Amino acid sequence: MMLDAQNTPALPAVTRREAYQPPDWHVPELALDIDLDPAETRVRATLSVIRADAHDRPLRLDGAGQVPLSVTVDGVAINDWRLEGETLVVPLDGSAHTIETEVVIAPERNTQLMGLYASGGLLCTQCEAEGFRRITYFPDRPDVLARYTVRITADKARYPVLLANGDPIASGDLEDGRHWAEWHDPFPKPSYLFALVAGDLAANRASFTTISGREVALAIWVRERDLPKTGHALDALQAAMAWDEAVYGREYDLGMFNIVAVDDFNFGAMENKGLNIFNSRYILADPDTATDQDYDAIAGVVAHEYFHNWSGDRVTCRDWFQLSLKEGFTVYRDQSFSADQGSAAVKRIEDVRVLRAAQFPEDAGPLAHPIRPDSYLEIANFYTATIYNKGAEVIRMMATILGPEAFRAATDLYFDRFDGTAATCDDFVDCMEEAGGVDLTQFRLWYSQAGTPRVVAGLAGQPGGRAMLTLAQHVPATPGQPAKQAMVLPLKLRLFGADTGRPLTDERLVLLDSPTKEIAFDGLAERPVLSINRSFSAPVIVESARAAADLALLSAHDDDPFARYEAMQQLMLDTLVAAVTHGRADHAAAVEAVRHILEDATLEPAFIGEAVLLPSESFIGDQLAVVDPEAIFRARAALRRDLGIALEPLWRAAYADNAAGHYEYTPAAKGCRRLRNVALDYIAAADPQGGAALAFAQFEGTDNMTDRQAALTTLAGGTSDARIAALDIFYNRYSDNALVLDKWFSTQALSTRDDTAQMVEELAHHPDFTLANPNRARALVGAFAVNQRAFHHPSGRGYRFLADQVIALDKLNPQTAARLLPPLGRWRRVDEHRAQSMRAELERIVATPGLSKDVLEQATRSLDD
Repeated sequence: MMLDAQNTPALPAVTRREAYQPPDWHVPELALDIDLDPAETRVRATLSVIRADAHDRPLRLDGAGQVPLSVTVDGVAINDWRLEGETLVVPLDGSAHTIETEVVIAPERNTQLMGLYASGGLLCTQCEAEGFRRITYFPDRPDVLARYTVRITADKARYPVLLANGDPIASGDLEDGRHWAEWHDPFPKPSYLFALVAGDLAANRASFTTISGREVALAIWVRERDLPKTGHALDALQAAMAWDEAVYGREYDLGMFNIVAVDDFNFGAMENKGLNIFNSRYILADPDTATDQDYDAIAGVVAHEYFHNWSGDRVTCRDWFQLSLKEGFTVYRDQSFSADQGSAAVKRIEDVRVLRAAQFPEDAGPLAHPIRPDSYLEIANFYTATIYNKGAEVIRMMATILGPEAFRAATDLYFDRFDGTAATCDDFVDCMEEAGGVDLTQFRLWYSQAGTPRVVAGLAGQPGGRAMLTLAQHVPATPGQPAKQAMVLPLKLRLFGADTGRPLTDERLVLLDSPTKEIAFDGLAERPVLSINRSFSAPVIVESARAAADLALLSAHDDDPFARYEAMQQLMLDTLVAAVTHGRADHAAAVEAVRHILEDATLEPAFIGEAVLLPSESFIGDQLAVVDPEAIFRARAALRRDLGIALEPLWRAAYADNAAGHYEYTPAAKGCRRLRNVALDYIAAADPQGGAALAFAQFEGTDNMTDRQAALTTLAGGTSDARIAALDIFYNRYSDNALVLDKWFSTQALSTRDDTAQMVEELAHHPDFTLANPNRARALVGAFAVNQRAFHHPSGRGYRFLADQVIALDKLNPQTAARLLPPLGRWRRVDEHRAQSMRAELERIVATPGLSKDVLEQATRSLDD
């Protein structure tokens, strides 16, 4: 089916950054009286409104889905209000008024999980980006900041705990079995930071004494049975509070900090002022149900949302085009926090892996956009890896250019200057310039240009111990931006001797701010080998014709851990690309380089475990003009098998040497588990039957989910009889634990077996599968869509499956549906047969009647040539 212009649905109005206008009315105070009931909640809102300047425009209040009951102005009911679409328009004379509205909403029917909704017996909210308008009428934009007072009334037996933003100021019981609580937040905030939770919850409580001596009450609220799984999150919160004081000088400002875990949530968590609401997967953990990766993610997300108290709450964004102002900065802050809690080198490797897996393809595809976009149809579609992860890299580059002391001075200036206001990305960069004494005019292109810069680096030796490094940069064309200007790229580099592996120069920071640059090195005692973009100092793709021997030398001798890892990965990548391109490749250099890493007693197990991992199938595909998923799978499997066979004694030694008697969540213990499970995978590649037996023994004998899931993953990709047994045991053991059951679904969806596509189709009909829960949808459908071999099945069944799920989910939850769609948009990267199938599914999605603008925007942009 091909869509023509007559059949293509008309897109809703586009919001453009250049059209920004300040608000007509300010709302300095807002009082909410919320009478909770899952079927019929009544919300009375009292707004003090002030005309912004000399204009005669009416008050316009955003709404969505509620039933208006009444409107009063200064205590008098009026009848001349009107609805324009779902916007409430109130004509007003004068400059200041008190507006009261009353509406009815139905939380139990809110499957979009935006606004006030029901989740597992709780009533809770999610208001970012535009969910508050689903609760009451309000100018629902981030540059309208109000002080909130909230009174909540509910049935006491059903909802004994009533929480909102800020600090509690009063509570009481009513005669009808209901009760009430009143909360006040003294800090002005935008409506997207409003939060409310009501339910039968228990709290893990603690306290934190701030640097000025104030005691803050901390509580993590969950169901009673989940209390034992909250200790790690509470520890992470206290560590984050101390870290933010020490590193950024930011002290918490309320008397209470609450976190609530809910099962149904579109995001990972939300930084609502004083009342963070979390997806349960980022709070609940114990060794039997959570992996090391889960523990790390919980600590990182808890820190991220806490850090938002300043970089997002006290200083918020003026409009949604400035989203990276708060998210990119806060991701950089949480990455730095996590690096300080364990291995900084391993954390940097993990962050770059995520960037390359999620953001680089985004930059290279139809959904490419700058970290400060110019337009959007649905703002929910711009909660992307570009905004978050690339945004963090942009902050990191500024920190590198300024240096630690100047960067801290710049952030102090930013927080002090814009406290209590809604700021812009330019405001942030202005502070960097002012405090750092630097000119970042050209650097600001990072905010306006999409695409991943490519740097070609060539090092040529010359007589007399001289070498010349030539650098050239190019930013590929992206949708709407065919021609790009040269960016500012801070590249850390160093030269090493090809004979000795010793450093020949100090590390140097080079700012590549022109299309080309030449740098001379003198006094070199031996042939130099280039180590470039050390610590991944710029989010770029480096093309450097370094021979396998030079990469092997760097993987053995580079003193920058990331550069050492990168050399190992590049050596493997070159080997795999050659195998895909030519049908064969010499594995000897990669085998010897891995051998050297495994035999290096100076390296920590965590680093070894990362360095010897093969590049992912998707990352291999990113290096090719046309992606051949089956050829990539075969090439990767062959190298994995050869590494397993050639180094089997070393893998078995690593497996045995890194065993532990019992589970501990420490950096050292995590590293041992990581290396041990990587070794298990290589052992299984060398000896499938023996490896399966070893994996099943680990699966049954371990005391922790990290080792259990690693063993299950090894078994799930194989053909041994133990595979079905392990899957059944896992399911039966954890069938009543939704978060662990998600792992059961995703492990099978990520399997590279021949029958994975068929298996996933069957799992979609499993009694425990539901699209209504975002975690479960992501666990099966989302995981399958990133499984390169299975998703790109030649029959096109993977594309049909994803399209079917997106269409079905769009009727329930458009945000989650839209986030599952991007893999279909990469049709330009595959062969013509697959491309036609992918396009056909996108066209089928676009032609679906009643499609949300969330999915419509993603699908139409994915189809644009």
